[in-house]
This record gives sequence, structure tokens and C-alpha cells, in this order.
Amino acid sequence: MSAAPGEATTERSEQGGMSDYTPTMTFHPQPTPGTPTPWAFPAPERAALGNGLTVLHCHRPGQQLVAVEVLLDAPLATEPADLDGIANILARAFSVGTDTLDAEQYAAELERAGATLDAHADHPGIRVSLEVPASRLERGLTLLADALRAPALPEDEIERLVANRLDEIVHELANPARRAAKALHATLFADADRLSRPRSGTAETVKNITRAAVQVFYQAHIRPATSTVVVVGDLAGTDLLPLLEDTLGTWTGTAAELSGHAPVTADDSGRVVIVDRPGSVQTQLLIGRIGPDRHDPGWAAQILGTYCLGGTLTSRLDKVLREEKGYTYGVRAFAQPLRSAADGTGRALLAISGSVDTESTAPALADTWTILRTLAAEGLTDAERDDAVQFLVGVAPLKYETASSVAVTLADQVEQFLPDDYQAEVYRQLAVLGTDAATEAVVAAFPPDRLVTVLVGDAGVIADQVRELGIGEVTVIPS
Repeated sequence: MSAAPGEATTERSEQGGMSDYTPTMTFHPQPTPGTPTPWAFPAPERAALGNGLTVLHCHRPGQQLVAVEVLLDAPLATEPADLDGIANILARAFSVGTDTLDAEQYAAELERAGATLDAHADHPGIRVSLEVPASRLERGLTLLADALRAPALPEDEIERLVANRLDEIVHELANPARRAAKALHATLFADADRLSRPRSGTAETVKNITRAAVQVFYQAHIRPATSTVVVVGDLAGTDLLPLLEDTLGTWTGTAAELSGHAPVTADDSGRVVIVDRPGSVQTQLLIGRIGPDRHDPGWAAQILGTYCLGGTLTSRLDKVLREEKGYTYGVRAFAQPLRSAADGTGRALLAISGSVDTESTAPALADTWTILRTLAAEGLTDAERDDAVQFLVGVAPLKYETASSVAVTLADQVEQFLPDDYQAEVYRQLAVLGTDAATEAVVAAFPPDRLVTVLVGDAGVIADQVRELGIGEVTVIPS
């Protein structure tokens, strides 16, 4: 009997016993990846409610968990002096009761609807997120509307939220990655710029937040005329706009213009800041500067080049620092928009992040700078470019498989003053970008002489060795 492909065969002796044999195996040819094709990011439809609320909606057949994102025009830069973190407290307070339901009742109603409600504050504004089954969309939108229209903001709950935030700050200061981010922002940006200070406030500012101050901030900034709602999911059989009018349309407020965003400026001259942690066995690295945001024509090339540098386990940084030298479990390079504006004056944080054992701090930095200089001198390879495009374009259908992922991206585009087809255009560009364009973008993003390096570790062990590298003046600050 002959064997099927992929099965081993043996030979028997004439006497019927097993003879010496050599297994044979027929292998199917290994599949080869195809040419990536641009993926069509879902296009939303636009509308507006009678109260001035802007609506983006996108029908996604089969997505029975509907995602709703509400963008509120309350930038961190509008927080009152000495009250940094009040936007974060307000965001959390949206889920602690309304004019008709206390915190416990409101939570129970969300649970009955199978819904989840979350909110956070960032530099562009406050974002409120709702996920609810399509069959209970009306109830979910009603609860969301009540939270936005008439949050109770009870004094005892505000005090609890402030106390919780103060506890979080203690833990954040003990977290090396959080501490590195705090130091990098304080180093890059001027003290007067809100970007220089923690998004959710410091202990000194959060302790000043009262119920009355939260109420004033709410009244000054939360209104439908400057807000946008994004709805994504299976909307078949749903008369969405009338439903939105009956729910979110009951939220009223005065007319106003969107808040403006000041241009982003930073001092990214090469230097090193060591946050001293005596006895630390590891050093947290955060190397960064500011660069173009998504309005820049070269953003797609920057995504591609940055991915080749440090976007995956097979990137250049990981190949050397993790695989060859064993300094780290992983290092990543990334670009994160900070503040964007319609006129394109926004900027992004460009950074390299990871951690190494204390003794390897200086060698790891030396190798990182060697990688960056080699990249500038020799460029990326076509193979690196091809692998990156294959992943970035190929993974898009999986990345945006859920309604939530689509809604978040559409909301990001609104928040950053980008056109509705922006993400689709980025994928079209990625599919055809050449190696030279990716190289030019990543070299411009990470010039070795224009990087601010923050190290959270034992200064007594690492400071002198880092000074010898000549990558910038070294300053040591307490943890």
C-alpha cells in the first residue's frame, strides 16, 4: 500500500517481519507570502443632531456588540491653575450616578443592559466609551445620555475618586516606566506647557480638587455643540438617527467653538537625565524627542521605518539588544501623537523604550547609538521593508475586526482633525512605500545627536559609564 503524501513508509521482509528500513517523507512545499494589498478601512457616514452633536456612524454586519465613543471638548490645557487632574476626576465621575440614579443603581442598570461604560482624559479632551449589545442599544444610549446630560457628581463620590487617584500616584511613582515617562515630558517641554506635567495630575494638584470645582469644569466644557459621537456595530433594523435624537438628543447646552490647541514645541537637544534609584537591579530606558504627527505627508513612511527599527521581536533593536547581547527582554520604538491641530502644527512623541540589567546600561546605550548611526549610513534593507509591509498591511483586517477598534480609530481621527478616510489612505501608502522612503523617515525621526535619554536606575553605578558615552550632558535627579 502506498503512503499518502506527508506519511512515512516502511519496507517488510519476504518472511513478513520488519526489516531495517529508512522512513521516507513527502513534504508539501512551504507556502510563500503573497503581495500585500491595501485594506479598506470602514468609511463612516456623518450626520448632526438637533442639539449640535456631531454623529459618525458605521454599519458593521455581524458586530452585535455596538461600540460608542463620545469625544468631549475638555483639553487638559483648559484645566484651572493648580487643579491638574480635574478632567480625569470628571471623566471617572460620569459613571457614579445621575440626577435619577445613584452610583449603585447606575452600575446595576448598566449591568442589566449588558453594557460597559468607561472614560478617560487626555490632552485633546475627555473620551467616554460605551459597549452594549445591539439588542439593548436604546437602553445603553439612554444611560450614556443621562451621564452626560446630568451627572450627579455627589460629593462623597468625588472625595472617593480623589482619594483613589492620590493612591494611584504613589504606585505610579514606584513604577519605573511611569517614572521615566514623567521625567521625559518634564525634560522635553517647558513648565508652562501642560504636556510637561502628568496627565492625571500630581499629588499637589489632585488634593485641591473638590466637588464644586468639578461641577464648574463640567459646566464650562461639556456641551453637545462641541462634542462628537461615533457609533459602530451591526445597525441593521435600527433607525439610528431618531434613536440618537431620543437619547443623546436630550442633552442640551450652549453653543460654543471648539477649543484651540497651542503649537507643540520642545527642547530635544541631546542630553541624559538619570532618575536615581539606589540599589535598583534594572534600568528603565526611555529615549525620545518630538517629531511630525499624522498630518505630515511622511507619517506612513515613519510608521514603516519605525517598525523596522523597533516594532517587533525581529526588529533591529531586538536583534542586537535582546538576541545577540541578551541585555533585555525587548525594546520598542514608537510614535505617539501628543496634540494635533487642523492647521497641521501638532506633534508626536518619538521614542525608544525598554529595560536592561543595571550593569548593561551603558553597553546597551552604546549599541543603540551604533544601530542608529549604522541605519543612517547604510539604510534599511528591502527584506526589512517587505516584512514590515507584509505585517502592517496584512494584520489590518484582524486589528479592526471588532466594532470597538473601528470606533476608537474613527474617534482618534476626529480628535486629531483628520479626514474620515485617513486610515484607509495610510494603508494604501504603506502598501507601495519603498525602502528609501522608510529609511529617510526613520533616520529623520531618530537622529543620534537630538535625543533626550531618561534612565531610571542606580545612578551610583551607571552615571560615570553613561557620561563616557558622550551622548549628552548627564543630570541626576532624585526619584
